Amino acid sequence: MTDQLLKTVPAQSGDARAALTGLRAEIAKAVVGQDAAVTGIVVALLCGGHVLLEGVPGVAKTLLVRTLATALDVGTKRIQFTPDLMPGDVTGSLVYDTRTAEFSFQPGPVFTNLLLADEINRTPPKTQASLLEAMEERQVTVDGEPRKLPEPFLVAATQNPVEYEGTYPLPEAQLDRFLMKLILPLPTRDQEFQVLSRHANGFDPRDLAAAGVRPVASTAHLAAARAEVGKLTVSPEVLAYIVDLVRATRQSPSLSMGVSPRGATALLNTSRAWAWLAGRDYVTPDDVKALALPTLRHRVQLRAEAEMEGTTADSVIQAVLAQTPAPR
Repeated sequence: MTDQLLKTVPAQSGDARAALTGLRAEIAKAVVGQDAAVTGIVVALLCGGHVLLEGVPGVAKTLLVRTLATALDVGTKRIQFTPDLMPGDVTGSLVYDTRTAEFSFQPGPVFTNLLLADEINRTPPKTQASLLEAMEERQVTVDGEPRKLPEPFLVAATQNPVEYEGTYPLPEAQLDRFLMKLILPLPTRDQEFQVLSRHANGFDPRDLAAAGVRPVASTAHLAAARAEVGKLTVSPEVLAYIVDLVRATRQSPSLSMGVSPRGATALLNTSRAWAWLAGRDYVTPDDVKALALPTLRHRVQLRAEAEMEGTTADSVIQAVLAQTPAPR
């Protein structure tokens, strides 16, 4: 099937899973050693959510988003967040046209399908907040007029976990808008050898077509997949398990803030998407366990004394998973 046909042919039920699963294999042509992050961002696409990518510079955060946009055949733009970035630089602004003597709206880079918000914690809260309406309402309001964003729309925001000088940490209210927080680790020795081998053989991250990356899914496949994910059966026992998990985080002595009801809903949605990718039409407790860390780690806040003792959000959530009985 040609790329043009891929854009126009309606997706069939069985085709959607094959296409979305194929995204992961296609991204692997350019991105090495980040399988968990690749799967996570596909899950976020299926849920219509946004992702926070955390990793040191050089672990392919930007390349991951660009490759996903190519494999899904959608538009992508990148914003480098800096201390002097203004909200209008993100959302767009009214520009005076001397020829017509009128103001016209100039869309900002947020008007795209996959928005890479690079180093989002390096811009002041006012500019960070300019993304809130876009992320939650899928629209931007300028001069009192709402303007719809393209569909699909996903924000992939990155932040560096080791450099905090001159940064503005995201407030809890904005962190909670991200469906998942994905950690991109440094590659293993074998993976790093594979990266260098590719570059030695002429791989250019700026030319994904030369690397063999091509569209393997379409927005029609994504729409069909989302409809199927929404039909997955979730038993009352699994729902109760999710409720018990999030309530346990609120009672943890290591946390000053546990998971909100929005977090519980997010865990339900990501578990559904994970189960669908696995080829099932129902959700199991193991699906919930598999998605608990990336879905909940950014929704909890450690107590100062726990943080000083070396406790992490991941270790608290893992303890909650170990202590909360799962249904059989």
